[in-house]
Amino acid sequence: MTMNANWSYPTNILFGAGRIAELPQVLKDAGIRRPLLVTDAGLAALPVTRSVMDLLKEGGVAATIYCDVKPNPVSANVLGGVKTYRDGGHDGVIAFGGGSGLDTGKVIAFMAGQTRPMWDFEDIGDWWTRADPAGIAPIIAVPTTAGTGSEVGRAGVITDEVTHTKKVIFHPRMMPGTVIADPELTVGMPKFITVGTGMDALAHCLEAYLAPAYHPMAEGMAIEGMRLALENLPLVFAEPGNIQARGHMMSAAAIGATAFQKGLGAIHSLSHPVGAIYDTHHGMTNAVFMPYVLVANRVSIEDKICRLAAFLGLSATFEAFLEMILDVRAELGVPHTLADFDIPGDKRREIADKAIVDPTASGNPRELTHDLALEIFDRAMSGRLDKG
Repeated sequence: MTMNANWSYPTNILFGAGRIAELPQVLKDAGIRRPLLVTDAGLAALPVTRSVMDLLKEGGVAATIYCDVKPNPVSANVLGGVKTYRDGGHDGVIAFGGGSGLDTGKVIAFMAGQTRPMWDFEDIGDWWTRADPAGIAPIIAVPTTAGTGSEVGRAGVITDEVTHTKKVIFHPRMMPGTVIADPELTVGMPKFITVGTGMDALAHCLEAYLAPAYHPMAEGMAIEGMRLALENLPLVFAEPGNIQARGHMMSAAAIGATAFQKGLGAIHSLSHPVGAIYDTHHGMTNAVFMPYVLVANRVSIEDKICRLAAFLGLSATFEAFLEMILDVRAELGVPHTLADFDIPGDKRREIADKAIVDPTASGNPRELTHDLALEIFDRAMSGRLDKG
């Protein structure tokens, strides 16, 4: 089986090693002549970004970089990007990088032609209908990590600096028109980023699979996404140059972000406020919370976890799956507890307050009450994995 294909679900995806070379033509086909390439500050300084800018120049594309983007993007990053976009007379966005660059790039493209404040388009009810769709700039997405899957999503997560709350900005036309998924672009990522983003992909698939909504297509995708992530993330960690494993991880990331239209849960509900308050890496925060959320939800998910364990070639028990997750985390150097991750327990009630109203809370298999959110947080602080 060759790892080279053109996909049309959920959007056009050009997948395969070396396909970044097609970016100038993709832009021209989309009618983009003066793109704004949006990425984070760390990635902007790396050779992979310079090589892409050289590629664009050689292809006759006049691109500019905007990189005032934090690892957990804030509204000021978006507003600065919108100003740069308008002042530069740009006609499209290349969302480039991991989740921060992709999310910020998409929201900049969305806000470029809007007149209302960004928070008026939070993913609440039909607020997205407030937007002027004609004002949304075309988007080409180029992921350089295998994690968030934001390249195939219709939303961006931005932190409100005033309330220290992560908010989801949504519009159907925020979906990139074309994605270039080139696993060679992920080779130079630091191991911490490779692990954190890979665990994020796994968390997306796991929570989508366990969410109670009825969506068998998403559920089936999520199962395969978990297999790909669990088999290939340790390979990528041990062999950073393994392009085939990196390709499988990019697939797992896109699968996860497609599947979680079925729902997410308490892993994300708790990670979001922790990330907003302490500026932690989102995927790594998910990885820390994962086993504690599984244990807390056990009463509602055990049968599904047993089926999943059997599919993965394990003993068909909850314990076997949990042990595998713990072993993978240990192999990859994921902190076992929040305390190991340098998170204090002093804001536990504030985190629980924010978790239960997070948009992902409704997808948890058990109702995420304030008491349950506190229980999970306390488990994650202490490392307690017993049933009581």
